[in-house]
Amino acid sequence: MSKHVTISPNEAADRLAIRELIEAYAHCADRRDAKGQMALFTADTHFVVYMNAKDAKPSQELHSREALAPVFADLNKYVATMHFVGQSTILTLTGNQATGEAYTLAHHLAIDGGKRRLMIAALRYSDQFVKIDGAWLFSERLLYVDWIEERAL
Repeated sequence: MSKHVTISPNEAADRLAIRELIEAYAHCADRRDAKGQMALFTADTHFVVYMNAKDAKPSQELHSREALAPVFADLNKYVATMHFVGQSTILTLTGNQATGEAYTLAHHLAIDGGKRRLMIAALRYSDQFVKIDGAWLFSERLLYVDWIEERAL
């Protein structure tokens, strides 16, 4: 059971802003707003994808905001996506830096030759955040795919 402690209004605002950042990432993905999604990251961001969360070797590793464009554009192969953001936890918050973890169920609808398929991915993110000019951004995002399920509809 966690302890509830009193936090300052500034810390509460920072925690809310970080949660809104996490939700904005999912919102931009579902709206195919790659530019908006990229704007949520620092210029020198570090983005790492582990398609198999149990594999220590990443599937993909990127080192700048601009390098994210093809990753986010890859969602265009789906007719629709819906990302449900689950729990997000701020692990550390000190000044203008924070770390956290977030869970997401990502639903991806594809239609090929009139056949509809749904791919659901259980995602876990390990994040580092930085506050620049009053706005929280991702400075590092590690994406772990815990499992994938594919269904014919």
